[in-house]
Amino acid sequence: MPDQALHACAYRVVRYTPNLVRDEWVNIGVLIHDPAAKRTEIRMIEEQIEFGRVRRLHPNADETFLRALQAELEAQLAAREQDWDAYMAELDQTLSNLVQLSPQKGVLTDDAGAELERLYESHVAPVTGRGASELPNTRRWVRKRCNQVFRSAGIWTRLEKQVRIDEFTHPGNPLRIDYSYQRNGTRGFVHAISLMRDPGLATELAYAAERIRARLAGAEFVAVTEARPLRENERHQYVAQTLREQQIELVPVPDLEGFVNRLRPMIH
Repeated sequence: MPDQALHACAYRVVRYTPNLVRDEWVNIGVLIHDPAAKRTEIRMIEEQIEFGRVRRLHPNADETFLRALQAELEAQLAAREQDWDAYMAELDQTLSNLVQLSPQKGVLTDDAGAELERLYESHVAPVTGRGASELPNTRRWVRKRCNQVFRSAGIWTRLEKQVRIDEFTHPGNPLRIDYSYQRNGTRGFVHAISLMRDPGLATELAYAAERIRARLAGAEFVAVTEARPLRENERHQYVAQTLREQQIELVPVPDLEGFVNRLRPMIH
């Protein structure tokens, strides 16, 4: 990576601190600001394993509040026209006792989105024995492989990430689809799902696909899974059938490079 491609970004870690007296917190998200692009990106916890970690440390944690936090932060930032310095100063003064921000730090990167993923993995993502991101039957592992393949194929910058869908469903819907693309006037959506761990997520994605297609005729949907569904595994078959009923293409990780090679010439 040539040095001239690097530029400075600022980031802060979001902490959940329900008991100020004990001065205990758990990291629940990361904000990164790219001054060159005048863009801020936010990633907060979203998976059950992540909320489970918070509840182990704080059994009375307000999950509804935590799930709504990213949308609230994004809305406030948008209202301030991406003025990072002013917004950070305001947050430091106005955030509730439940949520605090770490001191600001800087990082050199050529890709703020990729750096956000790295920071999230190092500061927020749960680690169990082998790193949870290395377990091949987890959604995090599937998404990590997607990130690697998309970057290697040179389409990373052409993808929208963490796509809010509440405008197509209902206000407050916390589901964010991992990636979106435009292909010859058609909107496409790609989401990582674990066959073994995410049957509920398959149902959420199927519902989202139905509602989005009601507004965007011809929208395409792809679910990337850790492996091909096994006929003898009922959970695998439930996920596969749920996706099939909504015409969501299932692409196992071993076939991901082939899928991306077909897609690459068509997206912009």
